[in-house]
Amino acid sequence: MKEETLNFFEKVYEIARLVPYGRVTSYGAIGNYLGAPRSARMVGYAMNGSSGKEVPAHRVVNRKGLLTGKHHFDGTNLMQQLLESEGIKVVNNQIQNLEEVYWDPSKEL
Repeated sequence: MKEETLNFFEKVYEIARLVPYGRVTSYGAIGNYLGAPRSARMVGYAMNGSSGKEVPAHRVVNRKGLLTGKHHFDGTNLMQQLLESEGIKVVNNQIQNLEEVYWDPSKEL
């Protein structure tokens, strides 16, 4: 992988580590915060590779609150279980109270 890609991934991980317990953010919000609008897919690639890096990847969802990265977690429902253990309600792979639990790094940092 190119060095700039690795650096971008590390920046993504830094922001993902800041998402507070019981809150979620989106791939696009992280990309926007890093000055890379329209990079949601690249942020998703970073999240896919975050295993073993102590990144709370379960707190990063798509803009509609869908658990689009759930298949990258061990177990069948681990992403949902982690979110629910933090008090986030998930039905049919979608966060129900997204407006209440959404954390936007551009507004919070």
